[in-house]
Amino acid sequence: MARSIAASRIPTAPGRFGSDSAWGVILVIPYIVVFVFVVVYPILYGLKLGSSAESYRKLFQDPIYLKSAWNTLVFLIVAVNLKLLIALFLSGFFYNTETWIRWVGIIFLLPWAAPSLPSIFSIRWMFNSEWGLINGILFRLFGIDGPLWLVKPDLAFGLVIATHIWKNLPFWTLILLAGRMAIPKDHYEAANVDGATRFQAFRFITFPGIKNLYITSTLLSTIWSVGDFNSVYLLTGGGPWDATHVLSTLGIRYAFNIGDIPTGVATVITALPLVVPIVFVLIRRLGRGE
Repeated sequence: MARSIAASRIPTAPGRFGSDSAWGVILVIPYIVVFVFVVVYPILYGLKLGSSAESYRKLFQDPIYLKSAWNTLVFLIVAVNLKLLIALFLSGFFYNTETWIRWVGIIFLLPWAAPSLPSIFSIRWMFNSEWGLINGILFRLFGIDGPLWLVKPDLAFGLVIATHIWKNLPFWTLILLAGRMAIPKDHYEAANVDGATRFQAFRFITFPGIKNLYITSTLLSTIWSVGDFNSVYLLTGGGPWDATHVLSTLGIRYAFNIGDIPTGVATVITALPLVVPIVFVLIRRLGRGE
């Protein structure tokens, strides 16, 4: 033991690669290289492509862009808030410990776990106006022709929002369920002794306990939903008549369908004034441990 103590006291020669600082530099270099080429370079190159004033002039004169910007705002306000609100109440249902509820929870997670391509294409087939499953059931049971789900713009965009909620609801329910489970059960037992109702327990114990998690989840869900390409593109393709585009799908339309890559990049950049403040608020909240 004395020999090991003596060996630990031997100073490391300066400039040798055996020092902790030198090894730290060696190990962090691959990360820096990957970060520069995978994150920094694409961002700078994208900003360069979207720096043309002509691209923004073309965008703001295009009625499809104005419609897409409005769709994006409606999509975020309705889909994010409705999704988190439903997840909040479903987390209370799955908080119960009965065995059958656990089995239901496994089935409930399937939409989130399933790949987007087959699941959203299945919804597209179900709501096809001519030979879809939903309209077929309506005709067989009631003898009526179903709505033109993917032909009428309002119905199509409503279906996009519903698909987004259906696909992402299990994940946020699981997050809020974890927040509920972190609340000490002693609080509920004390409230039960005091004669508190379920609503009072939710109001004064559950929601204050997960309020910060709920707000953080809302901010993070908003950031992710801005870039939700699959729910729109796979279901409606931006149609009918380009009426259900959001900024993420409109950028793809400009860049690849029309071949105007700078305008496509500029379309996505116009979402930054919405995303950057949310990211800033989210980082501050996480930095304070909220």
